[in-house]
This record gives sequence, structure tokens and C-alpha cells, in this order.
Amino acid sequence: MSIPPNASATRVLIVEDEDLVRMMAVDMLEDAGFAVVEAACADEAWAILQSRSDIGVLFTDIEMPGSMNGFVLAARVAERWPQIRLVITSGRCRPAPRDVPDHGMFVPKPYLADQVLRAFERARAH
Repeated sequence: MSIPPNASATRVLIVEDEDLVRMMAVDMLEDAGFAVVEAACADEAWAILQSRSDIGVLFTDIEMPGSMNGFVLAARVAERWPQIRLVITSGRCRPAPRDVPDHGMFVPKPYLADQVLRAFERARAH
């Protein structure tokens, strides 16, 4: 796994309700050189996004508890903060590219670090 250019300048918000999966994703991205902020649900992520201006990538699961799922969160982020790149993941559903907001990328679970990093690079290219 190679460290992407400007990884250290990119802060990633990981939104995942399964603690173990979230911890593994945090470790994977920190090992790749990213600064990471984590949330256990979309509502928590929304509050974080409203209080910070340094998030560059939203990496969110689709299915989670709370008032919104990952699709709704991603759509709201794309509308309010179009500069934030979107990478969406799920082990249960496989959205079509047109269903992912704002040219975001989809990575199916279980994922490998290289798949997530490639999705980040493609999301940044849009």
C-alpha cells in the first residue's frame, strides 16, 4: 500500500456504526498517512461536520442507526460542502454509480486498503 500524495493534508471523517469495522478503517487510513476523525452514526457525523472546516473526505457506511443513513448524509454533505469528497461503503447493497451523490465512489465490504485508497484518489479527481 502506498501513501497517496497529500494524505497528511487530508482529514477523513469515517462514519461506521460497527465499532470493530470503524477501528480497522481508522487504523488502515492512519497507516496510509491520513488524519482521521470518527463517528458512530450519520447524526454524529453531521454534528462534527458543522463544527469543523478541515474535513476533506467523507468515508461512510450506508446502513446505520439514527435519523439518516449514509446516502442521506452523503447527499446533504454534497449539497452543503461540495468540496468534501465522498466514498461510500456497504456489505449489503451495491448502488449504481448514478445513485452515489456528487461523483462519489462506492467500495464494497469487505474492502482492502488499496481499494479504499483508489476510491479516495478517484473521488479527488472529480
